[in-house]
Amino acid sequence: MNIDSIKTGIVIDHIKAGEGMKIYNFLNLDELECSVAIIKNVHSKLMGKKDIIKIDAELDVDLNALGYIDSDITINIIKNGVRTEKYHPTLPERITGIIKCKNPRCITTTEQELAHVFKLTDEEKRIYRCLYCEAKAEG
Repeated sequence: MNIDSIKTGIVIDHIKAGEGMKIYNFLNLDELECSVAIIKNVHSKLMGKKDIIKIDAELDVDLNALGYIDSDITINIIKNGVRTEKYHPTLPERITGIIKCKNPRCITTTEQELAHVFKLTDEEKRIYRCLYCEAKAEG
C-alpha cells in the first residue's frame, strides 16, 4: 500500500483501531474537496493496531474538540512537507458547532442559526451539557 506524503495539512495519528471513521464523520471530512486518507488497523508497537487519518489541507476547525472523542490521539500539523507542530488534544472546556443538542425544546431547535454550544461539566466522567438547556450530550 502506498499513501503519498502531504505537503500542507494534518495527520491524526494514534487513533484507537476502528475509531477512524468516527473522527472522519465527526469532522465532516466527506465535505472536503481535498484528498483524505483513512488508514485502518495499522500495526503499532505501542497500541497493537491503530488508525491514521491524513488530510491534504488545512482545516478551519478546532482540532482540540477531538479530545472529546479520544484525548490519546496525536495531531500533527504539516507545512511545506515538514511537521511543524505535534500535540495531544485535551478535553475542551467548550465545544461549538460539533455536537448537536437533541433536546426538542432547546432554543437551538427553533433558532436554526444559533450555534450549538456545549460546556464540560464533569471532566472525570467526560460529560458535556448544552449551554442553553443543560441537556447532556449524547455520544
